Parts: sequence; C-alpha cells; structure tokens
Amino acid sequence: MSHYYSLGKIPHKRHVQFRNDEGKLYSEQLFSTEGFSSNYSLLYHVHPPTQIIRTEEPVDVSPKAATDNILKHRSFQGFNVKPEDDYLESRKIVLFNDDCQMSCAAPKKSFTDSFYKNGDADEVIFVHKGTGTLKTQYGQIPFRYGDYLVIPRGCIYQIEFDTEDNRLFITESFSPIQFPKRYMSRYGQLLEHSPFCERDVRKPQDLQTIDETGEFLIQTKKRGLLYPMWYANHPFDVVGWDGCEYPYAFNIEDFEPITGRVHQPPPVHQTFEARNFVICSFVPRLYDYHPDAIPAPYNHSNIDSDEVLYYVDGDFMSRKHVTKGMITLHPAGIPHGPHPGAVEKSIGQKETGELAVMVDTFYPLKMTKHAQGIEDEGYEMSWAE
Repeated sequence: MSHYYSLGKIPHKRHVQFRNDEGKLYSEQLFSTEGFSSNYSLLYHVHPPTQIIRTEEPVDVSPKAATDNILKHRSFQGFNVKPEDDYLESRKIVLFNDDCQMSCAAPKKSFTDSFYKNGDADEVIFVHKGTGTLKTQYGQIPFRYGDYLVIPRGCIYQIEFDTEDNRLFITESFSPIQFPKRYMSRYGQLLEHSPFCERDVRKPQDLQTIDETGEFLIQTKKRGLLYPMWYANHPFDVVGWDGCEYPYAFNIEDFEPITGRVHQPPPVHQTFEARNFVICSFVPRLYDYHPDAIPAPYNHSNIDSDEVLYYVDGDFMSRKHVTKGMITLHPAGIPHGPHPGAVEKSIGQKETGELAVMVDTFYPLKMTKHAQGIEDEGYEMSWAE
C-alpha cells in the first residue's frame, strides 16, 4: 500500500520525544520492508513491543509436494476442505512454489485467543463466505463477502467471525503485494484508466489502545516454521501511527471491468502484482460488442505461466460443471481454452455474471496432499468431444 494514512495520536516529528499525560515516553516502532529502503509506518506503543517472556519449540508448517506430475490440467473442489475450529489449522495449502502459496480455509471459530504474525509473506485473504472483523495494531477492518484482505508481512492480527460458516481463499506472497505499476502515476496515485481508485480501498479504523500486561501468545511464522512466542504486553497497545505500510481491504465488486469490441486478454483483469505472479479479478461485465465478436475466450498456450482460477459465483460459459470454490490449474506448457460447444454457445450473449479470482504464476506450481484429497479425477479429459 503506497498511500499515506494516519490514525490516532502521533508526535509532530519522527523520532522525537512523545509522552503520555503522566510524562512516560511512548515506544516508537518502525514497521518497514526491505530494511529502510521501502514503504514503512511508525507505530507508537504504550509499552516496548520487544518484551518476550517465553518461547516454545517451533512446529513445521511448510508445504510438501505430493507429486511431480504437474503437466496436466487439474481441478479441485475447494469447498471439500473440511471446516475446523482453529483458524491456523484450517488453512490447507493446495498449491505452492518459491514465490507464493495458495490455501483454502474453512475456520469455524474466531481467532481471538492468541495472535498471528506471518513473518514470511504478505497475505491476500479472499472472503468467499462469512463476515467479521480483522483486528490489528493499526485498527480494525470489517469484512464481508468478496473482500480481499491485504495484510503485510509482520503485521500482528486476529480475526473475529460473525458465524461458523466461513470460506477463505488465501494467497501468501514472499514479495510485497502491490497494485500494478501500469495503473500508477510516477508519484504513486492510481491513474484514471485504473479499474479502481483510492476511494475503493478501505483502511483500518476504530483504533483501540489496549493497555494490558500478562502473557500474550503471538504465533509467528518464519521460513515455514510456526514459533509460539509469549509477550508481556498486549500487542494492540498502539496509541497512534502513520505511514504507507498497513493492512487494507478491497472488495472484488468495486473492480470496474475493462471491456472492448473484441475479447480482451487476461491482463485487463489484473488487480495485484508481486514477484513472479499476479492476482486478477473476473467480475460481472458486458461482453464484446463487435458484430462478429466471440465472447468465449480463445484457446491459449500457457508457455510461461501456470494459471490458477478460483471460482466464486455466477455462470461460467467457457467451463462445464463449475461449482463454488472450485479451483482449476492449467500449467505452463500445454494449451487450454473453452470446453467443447462453449464457443458457439457464447455467440450472441451480451453479458456474464461470473465472479472469480485468478492467480498466474511465472514459475511452476507444486501440489500438496491436501490438493490430492480434493481433486476431481479425469478433469484433463473434459475437452474431449
């Protein structure tokens, strides 16, 4: 996130004395990426955020590849991932490489008894089902169906769900999640041709300073290991902060589709970018309006990228037997396109109500055992007449 924002109380200058009403200094914390050379925020704590009082041995939560047979079109039923009470345990990695990890999750309970900090990756949590509140040091972000919750690495958070019926599609990025550079001015503003603008980005609100001491468990992930770490002070003891690095929400329904006289290529759906992969949003839109237009996508060869599509809602005229939460993997090296009959069927149609999230990676993905457990056998033969 590159737009400046401030919440709560902050001093008039950086790195100067800032005291409470009793004269005690607040504890300043720099939250930054790439050392001191990229975006950052400054947070002001009631207590130093460094007071670790107990640790335990870490648990290995890194994904393991289940097969090397990746040159094959595959389909998975994401909603077949079983619900679990614990938020962290509910996250099942299905596809991964050295740049990102993709998970399905169906948490039943709120994650408020402890805290989570992903020290490895930025997280993009797509909310397929459920409502609630993302709670962070920066404030709170209410969320709903269709939200992307973008959480920078190192951000400590909790999630409070309103019900037990929740479905999430989570992308972890080992590089910063950014808006596409072609949408940005040289000064960081979203340009007029961008399919969304700053008004669509929902920033943290309702900053609550929790001044409590005790034992607070922050489960911290680093290099695929989950470290239980107890701190002496509640991590949400921030009285104010400012900067350009913080969590935010963006709803997929606020993405304004780019259409044309003939079929537009997938980059028009791009929403986020990172190192070696992109995230795109397919939303309801009018079809192409050339008199001879074919609304169905043309066959294409993924020579340089693996294409992952997470189906959310609506009717997908290019695919057969699409279900909510279905994931398709079309790997680099073999062509794919509409299922038989979809091209002729699409001609003359005026609009689509489809809703989906696409992740294109520029290096091959690997499957986990969780993916094998929810795979649709025979999907690769679904193009046969």
